[in-house]
Amino acid sequence: MRLTVKSVYSLLFCLASMALAQAQPSLSSLPNFADLAEREGQVVVNISTTQIVRRQAHPGFPFHDNDPMGELLRRFFPRGVPGAPGGEAENHSLGSGFIISSDGYILTNAHVVDGADAISVRLNDRREFRASVVGADRRTDVALLKIEAANLPVARLGNPDKLRVGEWVVAIGSPFGFENSVTAGIVSAKGRALPQENYVPFIQTDVPVNPGNSGGPLFNMAGEVVGINSQIYSRSGGYMGLSFAIPIDVALEIQAQLRTAGRVSRGRIGVMIQEVTAELAESFGLEKAMGAIISSVEKGGPAAEAGIEAGDVILQFDNKTIDRSGELPRIVAASKPGSKVKVKVWRKGTSRELTLTVGEMQEEQASSQRRAERAPRAERETPRLGLAVSELSVEQRRQLGVESGLIIEEIRSNIARADLRVGDIILAVVYKGVSTDAKSVEQINKLLAPLGKNANVTLLIRRGEQQIFVTLKGIGD
Repeated sequence: MRLTVKSVYSLLFCLASMALAQAQPSLSSLPNFADLAEREGQVVVNISTTQIVRRQAHPGFPFHDNDPMGELLRRFFPRGVPGAPGGEAENHSLGSGFIISSDGYILTNAHVVDGADAISVRLNDRREFRASVVGADRRTDVALLKIEAANLPVARLGNPDKLRVGEWVVAIGSPFGFENSVTAGIVSAKGRALPQENYVPFIQTDVPVNPGNSGGPLFNMAGEVVGINSQIYSRSGGYMGLSFAIPIDVALEIQAQLRTAGRVSRGRIGVMIQEVTAELAESFGLEKAMGAIISSVEKGGPAAEAGIEAGDVILQFDNKTIDRSGELPRIVAASKPGSKVKVKVWRKGTSRELTLTVGEMQEEQASSQRRAERAPRAERETPRLGLAVSELSVEQRRQLGVESGLIIEEIRSNIARADLRVGDIILAVVYKGVSTDAKSVEQINKLLAPLGKNANVTLLIRRGEQQIFVTLKGIGD
């Protein structure tokens, strides 16, 4: 067959088109959320709340309550007159939720209904109902509502454990009051711990979520609810690419207790913990960084009664391995108060097993705000640590409830500058798994003197009401 120039160009064009088609994903391979949104949108509800706020009287308002001019101003400014005397005003907020039973039980976030005097639920078919709060749990941000209705569509619930990072997920809610808005994204991470949020292993996504989405469902591609949209990470107040959802299995455990008892019962053991870093693992003689370090133990608490001490590393709790410290609060909280559990701890280079009776967490833990006064005595140096410290006075030891310690007066070395603060109390020094109480400046200097130039030393620090471990890497001569 004779090939012409034209036929050669045609052949090359066809080959290039085929290669380009193979290199680019076809539109049919992209997910289509239309059926999911149409089918599952009927279980999503809009929640609006009203809170009555009492305005304080303003001393500069020139009219009395019975003054005709004051009444006239109040008629023209029903939301409040600048400088007017006290009265009542209404605050309104919006959120989302979803139906979990045909007789009207609804899941949402606790912060959506917190402090509400009236709650209105609007269904997908535009019917509106007054809702009552069956119970709310601030620690997990889960609330259970009830409306008087029957034969309602019910959300299908999935298994968050089967979610995979990178999997598509869909949120339906009412951002800024725009009902039944659908947004989509992927699972960015699982089991995410957030600051001050120790009881929820959050699902992190990049699904666009904004104010008003709170309490709404997060769906997998099968149309099953796998989470409750709860928080966003933002510096502007709006969505910035990070959103977090409460796994539905956690929410269901909470709602079950709220439905039966109206409150949530959690276990507690009375300890403060922190993460085991690679440096801390080396200091404590662990082969790898795992577990949760006990930085302080509550006197007379369940952990103290079981023989757990500050400096112990909890490796297992109730036969569950603790890989990261954030796992321990969730496991302890899920334990039944009064139950006896086995606790495996690492202490001074060896592991041991203790038996602990789980206590019950109170709704609000009261904390005193004691502050140590700085000792009026000359500072003393610990050159190896790059610190100027002084010994605690008798009164300071009494106030802090400690037998000994050194207060940091000045930080003179970059070694310690990142993790230590002026006013921190050094309670003990840990090196290769051996902890030594900090009783005097001379004692600490003598302890550090024989250590090598690149030695890593861990300090047990008292900071306010907390105790933490801080590792100083490569202390100098």
